[in-house]
Amino acid sequence: MNVLYHLPVLPPKMPETEALSQEIAALRTAFNGEIVYLNPNETSPVYLPRLTFGWHKLRRVRQMEAEYGLHHFFNPDPFPYPVLLRLRKPVVYSLSSGLGEKRPYLPYFSRLAAVTVYDERSYEKLRAWGLTNVHLAQSGIDVTRFTHTAVPLTDEIRLLSASAPWTKAQFKSKGIDALLAAAQQAPGLHLTFLWRGLLYEEMMARVAQAGVADRVQVINEQVDVNGILAKVHGTINLASNGAIIKAYPHSLLDSLAAGKPVLISRAIAMSDYVKSIGCGVVVDKVSGDGVATAVNEFVERYETLVDTAVRVGRDFSQEKMITSFRRVYETVTA
Repeated sequence: MNVLYHLPVLPPKMPETEALSQEIAALRTAFNGEIVYLNPNETSPVYLPRLTFGWHKLRRVRQMEAEYGLHHFFNPDPFPYPVLLRLRKPVVYSLSSGLGEKRPYLPYFSRLAAVTVYDERSYEKLRAWGLTNVHLAQSGIDVTRFTHTAVPLTDEIRLLSASAPWTKAQFKSKGIDALLAAAQQAPGLHLTFLWRGLLYEEMMARVAQAGVADRVQVINEQVDVNGILAKVHGTINLASNGAIIKAYPHSLLDSLAAGKPVLISRAIAMSDYVKSIGCGVVVDKVSGDGVATAVNEFVERYETLVDTAVRVGRDFSQEKMITSFRRVYETVTA
């Protein structure tokens, strides 16, 4: 089975560090795939809106269809890209982030061969709204890259944050400001941020302004994540809106694969799994107080959380992800 993959973003500078690119790379290997970037703004002299995405490559994509059995398109939110309805082979549309409360344009999505989501929250919403072609898929990472290194709990708690903001507004919505505020409140809290180059100077200015530079490390280069995880007690991922982040963030899957428990905002769909399995703590409010409260619970339950994280850490393998999408592909091509 040959699958042609599509993304509505510009080609990432470091795809090996970007979560969705990692998943698509694994799927491309398994299903003899190629990738097409449908965003025209890399070469356009003026900004073109999403309704125009893909039209500049439609002729080429149609020529490529002879070699592929279906199309697989990934997007964080349920935006109805018109060009997908002009493709001749079946189209699978994957929503990589959690679905918000706003109902998508269902007549569009019902015309696609399949819609996939990573979390049960979004699946149940779409089913309740009447969409019958929705499927539940599974996120996956290369779990073989991670090993468990125990870190004893002392009067210091060390946490990793690996979901950097894309815009200044996301310093608040992705909880960066809340983490720095929590560090101000809790002298024993040490934070390590994995950064992606963008807004690095802004981040360093905020760290300095918060007065926590002695307990906050910002790593602005590609690193061995397993090596970083070996030095921390867990990983924290925050969001005030689940639509701005992957339903199952790779930074948290990496953490579990290394046997490190997680802290996660309730708004993120994966929090349902974390709560039911017991591999971490759910953060009720994206604020300094909310983070500090969750960290205290994390410390109190640490030994049990670690045991659970080690037990379930290999559940999100790339092999299981590939199997889940293979079922969808077989359904739409049957």
